[in-house]
Amino acid sequence: MQIDQTGLEGLLVITPPRFGDARGFFAETYSAAKLADHGVTTTFVQDNHSLSAEVGTIRGLHFQAPPHAQDKLVRCGRGRLFDVAVDIRKGSPTYGKWFGIELSFENGKQLLVPAGFAHGFITREPGTEIIYKCSDFYAPETEGAVIWSDPDIGIDWGLEGSPVLSDKDAVAPALKDLDSPFIYEAAP
Repeated sequence: MQIDQTGLEGLLVITPPRFGDARGFFAETYSAAKLADHGVTTTFVQDNHSLSAEVGTIRGLHFQAPPHAQDKLVRCGRGRLFDVAVDIRKGSPTYGKWFGIELSFENGKQLLVPAGFAHGFITREPGTEIIYKCSDFYAPETEGAVIWSDPDIGIDWGLEGSPVLSDKDAVAPALKDLDSPFIYEAAP
């Protein structure tokens, strides 16, 4: 399992090896033991699976606040998407900075998004599926969001045309208006 740093503390790109033959391939997409070997000890309690029918669908930027903050391990089950995480930890040296990566069925890459980051994605192909593990259960009373188009963050979504958005995502607040519930703590 290849694990790469992103430049934002705690945010990791994970690429499980694929073993292929004439039938297709096999990949171990999650191993608590292998991740622990790299210092990742998150316990996951819930799996989510979402389908976005149209190209240009944006979901995010979402988070759950403490006490139900979530680490997420995100991958693409079908299609292709551009996955984004934004550091929203008060006091972080990378507060407001973002990282994005293409996740696809073909490349098998995953993004480990720790609590303290807002997460979102845009679909690049029709019928794109995202599958992700969460370290806490869904708790709607702790949901939060940052507007996907915040100019102070400046995410380059590679959007062509108008995005497909939920009503909630269309009116999320800007980062400057967010009283983030997350406090940065430097890694030991």
